[in-house]
Amino acid sequence: MTDADTAADTSADIDIEALRQRALTTLTTARDRTTLLTSCVDEPELTAQVSPLMSPLVWDLAHIGNQEELWLLRAVGGRDAMRPDIDGLYDAFEHPRSERPSLPLLPPAEARQYAAEVRGRVTDVLESHAFRGTRLTEMGFAFGMVAQHEQQHDETMLITHQLRTGPQALTAPDPEPVPLFTGPSEVLVPGGPFTMGTSTEPWALDNERPAHRREVAPFYIDTTPVTNGAYLAFIEDGGYDDPRWWTKEGWAHIRRNSLTAPGFWRREAGQWLRRRFGVTEVVPQDEPVVHVCWYEADAYARWAGRRLPTEAEWEKAARHDPTADRSMRYPWGDADPAPEHANLGQRHLRPAPAGSYPEGESPLGVRQLIGDVWEWTSSDFLPYPGFKAFPYKEYSEVFFGPEYKVLRGGSFAVDEVACRGTFRNWDYPIRRQIFSGFRTARSGAV
Repeated sequence: MTDADTAADTSADIDIEALRQRALTTLTTARDRTTLLTSCVDEPELTAQVSPLMSPLVWDLAHIGNQEELWLLRAVGGRDAMRPDIDGLYDAFEHPRSERPSLPLLPPAEARQYAAEVRGRVTDVLESHAFRGTRLTEMGFAFGMVAQHEQQHDETMLITHQLRTGPQALTAPDPEPVPLFTGPSEVLVPGGPFTMGTSTEPWALDNERPAHRREVAPFYIDTTPVTNGAYLAFIEDGGYDDPRWWTKEGWAHIRRNSLTAPGFWRREAGQWLRRRFGVTEVVPQDEPVVHVCWYEADAYARWAGRRLPTEAEWEKAARHDPTADRSMRYPWGDADPAPEHANLGQRHLRPAPAGSYPEGESPLGVRQLIGDVWEWTSSDFLPYPGFKAFPYKEYSEVFFGPEYKVLRGGSFAVDEVACRGTFRNWDYPIRRQIFSGFRTARSGAV
């Protein structure tokens, strides 16, 4: 058996009550986080747009409720539409983010009431749901999809909080301090085939499917993500002033936008500072670098004499167990994430120091592949062989192409329901308001 997915439960022998409880728990966890992110600022900040890249927080709040109504009440529950008049307002493809502040959006109190009323009715649907019948309902897929959708918007709202000015609005404890990591800087991943993607992970999204075999040549990959300290060496060596390290498009981008350091960094009184959720602090040397775009990650890798890993290389490093010759759900195995495995779920508002979470490392000893920072890969966002759009082509299919680069692994802002070894994220190579970092690789021989 080469893929942990082949051992997954089938709908014939599932525990309906356990699945119902899982759906309720994940939906509740997401809503609790949404409430936190929208209750820590006052109404003017909920309705303001802090950047043309982001929606007002109140749009995200009502959009979350509207998508839940569309999929869980109407599509799964067969209920009549509650607010068909607002469907267009909260259609992400009908209105780009830059236009949303000018729309007649629900005010905060009404948006909260609407989302709460939807959730109450969804709870009723869930209590009698059979989790069988159609692909949308099988194994509770629709409930998992909606929970993932809300958590993804929670991450988006957390980005909005990072972009806002003004005093600190969110707090969380820091990750546990760890000794300076002194392990090997890189790990050899043997060449050969492995199983990429999934066909049976119940709540996996369409772009993660189907499972298929990939051949990967041997390569070395960084044991931990690239740190602020390592990235600072690139800056101080004139990395942002030397076109040798940049693609033509990347060089034009940093010149046009006067980029000289990661997002939210500034140099003052001889030291590098950063702004993090309303707090200004000295840049910590041992944390993974965050808020860098793909062009910056690629330039650093070139400067270091290395490259970004391909998406297939990243997933093999994260999932493949060479001893058992199988692909696991996560680097540490098939068990759901626990706090000792990874920095997820907004438990902290920063990445953990490089080398943290030894219990979450892969069989080959690669650490922090899940959580902390999204990791840029060299790959364009493309469909897997045999891809089929589900349940709608706008989730993935319309984004396939060379204009988007793939990110893997999640960040401290990602909940576990929206993060697994097969999960794929994508964005434009210029984006760096996201919680993005990277690790590097190089080709190698056995």
